[in-house]
Amino acid sequence: MNKHNEQFTFTKEDRAYMERALELAARGRGATSPNPMVGALIVKRGRVIAEGWHRQAGAPHAEIEAIRSAQEPLEGATLYVTLEPCCHFGKTPPCTQEIIKHKFERVVVAARDPNPLVSGKGIEELRAAQIRVEVGLCELEARRQNEFFFTYHEKKRPFIISKWAMTLDGKIATETGHSRWITNEMSRAYAHELRAQVDAVMVGVGTVLMDNPLLTVRLEGYSGRQPLRIIVDGNLRIPSRAKCLTKASPGSVIICTSSASSRDKRHELEKAGHRVLVFPGRGLLDFHEVMAEFHKLGIQSILCEGGSSLTGALFEAQLVDKVVAFVAPKIVGGKNAKIPIAGWGVLHMDRALSLSDVSIRSFGSDVCIEGYIAPQEWSKTGTENHGDSSAELTPVTALKDLAPNSQNSTGGSNA
Repeated sequence: MNKHNEQFTFTKEDRAYMERALELAARGRGATSPNPMVGALIVKRGRVIAEGWHRQAGAPHAEIEAIRSAQEPLEGATLYVTLEPCCHFGKTPPCTQEIIKHKFERVVVAARDPNPLVSGKGIEELRAAQIRVEVGLCELEARRQNEFFFTYHEKKRPFIISKWAMTLDGKIATETGHSRWITNEMSRAYAHELRAQVDAVMVGVGTVLMDNPLLTVRLEGYSGRQPLRIIVDGNLRIPSRAKCLTKASPGSVIICTSSASSRDKRHELEKAGHRVLVFPGRGLLDFHEVMAEFHKLGIQSILCEGGSSLTGALFEAQLVDKVVAFVAPKIVGGKNAKIPIAGWGVLHMDRALSLSDVSIRSFGSDVCIEGYIAPQEWSKTGTENHGDSSAELTPVTALKDLAPNSQNSTGGSNA
């Protein structure tokens, strides 16, 4: 996937070292945002002499961790690192200067950093110092590991995971809207692990009205950061007593609404410490505008937990990157029982979206299917995404918050 037409020959030992660096990087999952996960390995005379990984945002980068842990001189050594070393001052000094200072002979990089502050400049700086730099070993694996970070910088929007839990007959709730619980405790624990990895959890106001979820990570022994809570509520119907509001710290809730919503209600929510984002329209939100605003706020990843109207709007806008679907061996029936995706749909099976890189795992009797929607898949559906946030909106291409007894109002959030 090397877009710079650079050709390097890597050995099986090189690959083994980089795979180890990727394993180290994964230890920082959920703790490094807005930084990427990065792992580093130092090899000298065929021996691994130091390892490191980026443990959390603000902490030393992986290369520095590895350099500091080395017990012998590093001159002439090879550094394997999963992402291009930084060359700018942020919360920590640039890694390139430390690499140059210690006179590494060779640096092997899995992937270039998409951040405009780096984006090839780190590699150029090292090469200018006469260090041999080779790029592209395990690049696909490195990009997938940091899919949030790459999507945020390359597409200028958050990476979006659409998650739902449904019965064997495809329902996310009964005809009455009751949905607790479709899946078992093991599945729900994994859903909380997903929350712990993202910057934000997003639901529609219908889900808040029906399920009154907290939208927090509640894992035994968990002490990491809590994701932001995003509520999409075009007409500001969210009650001030909702758990996601009353049990939230100031600034941890973002409410997306339309300019037609009550100004008094907006002021009430803001006075309570919540952030209210107002978008043009009368209850309908253009999700390209919404995601552009999230990008400005530095939100790199979102777990969307429904309801079905919100999920359908994201599919209609072609903004879903990954799907995580839980299926429980239960049957509820009901002509009007709720389904995972409302509004959006294809008319012919040969236009159905196919997931790629699919993984299937079991949680007791439940099954979890995860997969990605490749960009080219959207062209099959027969709908075009022009990315024009000024286009006229319809209830299909944008979300209008629905009444709690509506077909599309709930989403089976993991509470």
